[in-house]
Amino acid sequence: MIDVVVLFFLFGLAAGLVRSELKLPGALYESLSVFLLLAIGLKGGQGLAEQPLGPLAPQLLAVIALGVLQTLIAFGALRMLGGLARADAGAMAAHYGSVSVATFAVGVNWLMTREIGFESQMAIFLAVMEIPAIMVGIVLVRGIGRDTDWRLLAHETFLGKGVTLLLGGMAIGWAAGAEGLASIKGLFFDLFKGALALFLLEMGLIVARQAGELRRRGVFIVAFGLVMPLVSALLGLGCGLLIGLSPGGLTLLMTLAASASYIAVPAAMRLAVPEANPALSLAAVLGVTFPFNIVAGIPLYNWAANRLAGA
Repeated sequence: MIDVVVLFFLFGLAAGLVRSELKLPGALYESLSVFLLLAIGLKGGQGLAEQPLGPLAPQLLAVIALGVLQTLIAFGALRMLGGLARADAGAMAAHYGSVSVATFAVGVNWLMTREIGFESQMAIFLAVMEIPAIMVGIVLVRGIGRDTDWRLLAHETFLGKGVTLLLGGMAIGWAAGAEGLASIKGLFFDLFKGALALFLLEMGLIVARQAGELRRRGVFIVAFGLVMPLVSALLGLGCGLLIGLSPGGLTLLMTLAASASYIAVPAAMRLAVPEANPALSLAAVLGVTFPFNIVAGIPLYNWAANRLAGA
């Protein structure tokens, strides 16, 4: 049976495609984003408070390498197979090397609904994997030169809203522990699924607005938006097996690897590569990859994780 939060996404998508007047207030969408990021961070921090942090170092290096490899593969495919200009290929590759908080949130909800456990450090992986793809994408387009404003770029990358909220939530969850978070559990944990449903309703409306761009860009963008997540999921599976994740953790790492950023990377690319066409990347990310992952990808990744992990 399809998850109820995915039904909210499909409802928003259908409403947008038939040009309904349905529209959520912009302030609500921003508030829901803040809520989901904090809730994910708090839950991850609570889990981290219950385990030693030392073993995390090699795992973090592994997921950073995963993000770099994904970006390089995407750039090569976009240049050689798609014939995209260097700026557009670098910007889109950065989107696909980075991660989507919304896709991760759907994956967390999918596992929790089925009472499938996963490692608490997955929230840290989410924060860490935002960054390498941005830096690699810029280097692929610009090289390393005097004109790059690394200070401004670093500020946008490391202190952007998404990363700041995730890391802040994890720090609070780690410092407070389960007992300290008990007083706010009703808000941030119990209402998580309802907030995610409203967020995905708005995401469906946003995706519907990308339909025109997809029609203009043709078959390659659609094919890339479907094939690249599968390639990335396989890389995520290999990385997860290497660092010894459980089937639930493997599912989430595959989901992270298969996802593509539509918040942090567009903001960074707008600063560093202004000549890249943002509509091209967002049409593939929001019009193809995001719907594929939340409707069909996550169950597929869980099936593969269970088969290969012997669960």
